[in-house]
Amino acid sequence: MEVLYDGHGVIVLILRGSMILLVSLLINLSIALAHFHGFGEQPLAKIAIHKAVVSLHSNASIAASPFLLGTKGEDTQWVTVNVYHPDPSADDWVGVFSPAKFNSSTCPPVNDPKEVTPYICSAPIKYKFVNYSNSMYTKTGKASLKFQLINQRADFSFALFSGGLLNPKLVTVSNFISFVNPKAPLYPRIAQGKSWDEMTVTWTSGYDISEATPFVEWSIKGKTPMQSPAGTLTFGRNAMCGSPASTVGWRDPGFIHTSFLKELWPNKVYTYRLGHLLSNGSEIWSKQYSFKSSPYPGQNSLQRVIIFGDMGKAERDGSNEYNNYQPGSLNTTDQLIKDLENIDIVFHIGDMTYANGYISQWDQFTAQVEPIASKVPYMIGSGNHERDWPNTGSFYNTTDSGGECGVLAQTMFYVPAENREKFWYSTDYGMFRFCIGDTEHDWREGTEQYKFIEHCLATVDRQKQPWLIFAAHRVLGYSSDFYYGLEGSFEEPMGRESLQKLWQKYKVDIAFYGHVHNYERTCPIYQNQCVNKERSQYSGTVNGTIHVVVGGAGSHLSNFSQVTPKWSLYRDYDFGFVKLTAFNHSSLLFEYKKSSDGNVYDSFTISRDYKDVLACVHDGCEPTTLAT
Repeated sequence: MEVLYDGHGVIVLILRGSMILLVSLLINLSIALAHFHGFGEQPLAKIAIHKAVVSLHSNASIAASPFLLGTKGEDTQWVTVNVYHPDPSADDWVGVFSPAKFNSSTCPPVNDPKEVTPYICSAPIKYKFVNYSNSMYTKTGKASLKFQLINQRADFSFALFSGGLLNPKLVTVSNFISFVNPKAPLYPRIAQGKSWDEMTVTWTSGYDISEATPFVEWSIKGKTPMQSPAGTLTFGRNAMCGSPASTVGWRDPGFIHTSFLKELWPNKVYTYRLGHLLSNGSEIWSKQYSFKSSPYPGQNSLQRVIIFGDMGKAERDGSNEYNNYQPGSLNTTDQLIKDLENIDIVFHIGDMTYANGYISQWDQFTAQVEPIASKVPYMIGSGNHERDWPNTGSFYNTTDSGGECGVLAQTMFYVPAENREKFWYSTDYGMFRFCIGDTEHDWREGTEQYKFIEHCLATVDRQKQPWLIFAAHRVLGYSSDFYYGLEGSFEEPMGRESLQKLWQKYKVDIAFYGHVHNYERTCPIYQNQCVNKERSQYSGTVNGTIHVVVGGAGSHLSNFSQVTPKWSLYRDYDFGFVKLTAFNHSSLLFEYKKSSDGNVYDSFTISRDYKDVLACVHDGCEPTTLAT
């Protein structure tokens, strides 16, 4: 028997003249599968908090200051935590708990009499190893740590543990600290409504409708303000589909409010602030924000769009080891904030927080993107880490959502879908039509989603909105990702077989995907073939759809296949995002920017007239007759 390895994860066994092809799960495949199933484990999942035991040390101490946060109206603040442990070790760590009280009295009832209620049944919202920035700790037992806290509707305490993350032993607990108003309205995220002249404002607070009435006060900048009511949603632990979301990852999400600002004038700057009218007649206000309303569909003006996937979140204080889990997240966020005056709308196409069932992380994410999402529409898509859970109606039976099964994404953010449980929708922005698919539900021919996609593509007036964009989380088009290469199809299984004829028939310009954590651009392509030899300047009839993987916004990077298909024009193993700029109905600029420096590393232009969109190409030909 002869064993050969071809370098692509494939073992060829030659036995007595017969060749057997075996795809090995042992050679490099684990690397490939990792990014599909949560490579770089959610940091909070590393803590075996349910195994925690009490091992209080009378001489150990931990103290947090200041006691009162947000005294000047801040919704985030740095906190100093001083630690002393007479018997220090390298695996000592400090967890931040919110609410501050975290003993077994807060645990849900145990149904099985044989099951013992754990001492701690909720994970911390973040943690740090004590020696993270205190190299002398193991010798002196003394350390000072800095944590950045955001207002999350409850007080905070800090607990010192020994025994590492897998066998935590509670050594001592700090004083409690709190924001001045833990219930304050925070972290607005705006999104386009179901009509072009409507903007939705969604935010989080600690006020139920029985305690206060939510609303938004808004106006064209400098004009008399008006007020619009807001609806309120929340959910309980029983809305989660599994663990950890329903167990150690559970945290009360507060109340999520959405207001609909209607009959907006196009391209006007509006100011707004979030309000709650208390039962005693007093009002609670957020700080003031602003946004520019959307252009009329077809309006000829400068329009700039950001698209990316899989950003995740990170911690500016270095906690949670997020530097290893979502290493590019803060760079992407900061580059967008830096260029915000030159951005009109953002699309984050799935795998948003990677909370994976640790509910507290959604607050962290909305706080991180607040400078962006409060100012420009932040349109989202559904990914496997938002939706997938076995036997819950998701197309994939994985556990990637950590038991969230879509509840967090569809509640925390608004999308103009007919049914937010089914995350497909269309939205118009000036000269653009965006058709957003939901790859966590079946998209194949004959399904409800397939009919929606065709309707979205078919109903756009290309004379007024020439730039037709399709986007979805998983790669339904083309990608030379390592895992896809092993499968041989260079796509999500069953990905493009149904949709390719729609892209061609309706002449989709560009299709965007996340899920694969890198950047890749194809030629204009139809049925695996390049239909245009140009690389950077497309003019006239383009003949095919350009497919772009833009899933490198923050999470761990994905390897490429060692095979580079002919249709792959540019590949980058780095963090980045895409910016589209429509100058008018005939000119579009595409730019891929790295998150590290914001510079452009790949680009192309499309220049064409309306007659070029109408031209007969492949399956996109309108029927004709010889009759006169």
